[in-house]
Amino acid sequence: MAEYKLKVRRFQPESGEGPYWEEFDVELEESLSVLDGILQAKDREDGSLAVRCSCRAAICGSCGVKINGESTLACKTQIGHAHAAANRTNGGGNPIVVEPMGNMPVVKDLVVDMESTHWTKIRRVTPWLLPHGDPPEREYIVPPESMIDVTQSMACIQCGACVSSCLSMEADPDFIGPAALAKAYRFVGDPRDAETRERLHDLAQDPHGIYDCTHCFSCIDACPKGVAPMDQIMRLRRLANRDEGIDDVNNGHRHEKAFVDIIEKKGTLDESLLLQESYAAGVKGKLKPTKGAISGLLGSIPTAIRGLRTGKMRSLPKLIPGVHAKLPDGAQDEVKEIYAHAEEHHEELNLYIKGEGGDEDEGQADSQTGADADDAPKDEARNEPEPESDAPTPEASQPEEAPTPEAEVEPEPDEEEDR
Repeated sequence: MAEYKLKVRRFQPESGEGPYWEEFDVELEESLSVLDGILQAKDREDGSLAVRCSCRAAICGSCGVKINGESTLACKTQIGHAHAAANRTNGGGNPIVVEPMGNMPVVKDLVVDMESTHWTKIRRVTPWLLPHGDPPEREYIVPPESMIDVTQSMACIQCGACVSSCLSMEADPDFIGPAALAKAYRFVGDPRDAETRERLHDLAQDPHGIYDCTHCFSCIDACPKGVAPMDQIMRLRRLANRDEGIDDVNNGHRHEKAFVDIIEKKGTLDESLLLQESYAAGVKGKLKPTKGAISGLLGSIPTAIRGLRTGKMRSLPKLIPGVHAKLPDGAQDEVKEIYAHAEEHHEELNLYIKGEGGDEDEGQADSQTGADADDAPKDEARNEPEPESDAPTPEASQPEEAPTPEAEVEPEPDEEEDR
């Protein structure tokens, strides 16, 4: 067995003092988990060390923590891997840092209050089916293939790791959040639900809804079950825009359309033109801007000033709309071909490039972007056709085993009670 050092961020509310750090020495096989190390420290050194856990098999989602700054499940993280990650840049002297999850109030040590944030936001999206008409005599029967599109979001175990890692929630605590929006898509995509448009309208019009996501990919990194919450948020956006044509008050629909059109025309983003096209599209929109367009443009002036101060908009093409050059040497024609191919075949172009130089990190393509995504790299792609109504095709990122569709229409049980 090997020796490891855990550096745990502790908080004892009964003491009246603030958070502090405490180190524990543990002795474990490298294949055992960080949770095993925490429980050994609790058993042998300090019984007051608080941690929430149950199944120890990455099923219940109870043991969510931050390990070396990354939100994850303590039971799923091998202590040997955590030690290696903490010591990538030195000879092995750094401890494994364990903290409570972020974006949620800390109750004690590694235990956070999920009710005040996570479960409140889950209830916000009405997490149960809303069918129309008289209920059937028995259960609602649907073909298994019609549920393929929602099996990925059904794999969520409500661990809160995505909520903990969400950068949008750090900036805007009122953001509905990745876990709740992934749960929302689970019902929007369910063929038994009859309130699809109402759900989409609600989430699109909410200033803290689907357009508050900033494409940071942090929730995809954090999710231990491959739910990829950001993918589900992007699907909600596509349905709200492409299928329902919801012109939201947050300007999300117009901003997305302007982004897509500029990339198709120039191949790269003309940021100064993006602002104008988002609020006042086309010649007519600029000649006769609406009150909302004028208000939106004026409200964007502080953002433009910050861009000038930081140097982001220092060059001439970034200051004058329309000056931004197209891609050279026929590359723009290739961009248009990608657009045409995606539209013709109704494909989602999912792109996710991650890495710090490691072989297993390079070229990993797991998540979401496409003609309507903001600014993901364009050097590698995985083309995934959207499921068609008569022959759905499972997506590559769906979980290994598809959960069985619910037999009855009723609210899903609150997993927190089981804990």
